[in-house]
Amino acid sequence: MPQVPFEFVALDHVVLRVQDMDRALHFYSEILGCTEERRVPSIGLVQLRAGSALIDLLPSDSPDHRSQNMDHFCLRIRPFDPARIKKFLQAYAVGDVEQRYGAQGMGRSLYISDPDGNVVELKEELQE
Repeated sequence: MPQVPFEFVALDHVVLRVQDMDRALHFYSEILGCTEERRVPSIGLVQLRAGSALIDLLPSDSPDHRSQNMDHFCLRIRPFDPARIKKFLQAYAVGDVEQRYGAQGMGRSLYISDPDGNVVELKEELQE
């Protein structure tokens, strides 16, 4: 079995699709104590700080959100070597490397789908 070309550092963020943004914001902010960090109005995204990670809320496009309430989750990895990662994961549909915002700010990441269609984002660990 080939050696995995990276190690997991932390959960960076989870993206949830929600039916009622106000209700979700109340729950995550007022009940769980998350703080709002950033908004992207063009897609309706609200990012909440949850310790060292983020919980991202997106409006749901699905009338049956119970079966599609998670958009993706993101894992921070190191080292972030796109060529090695793509070669290692060549049996799966690996997306392009792009700059995306996460719990550590902007950084390179790529998307991949697991065998059940769940989307996983692999994001570089930024050195502080």
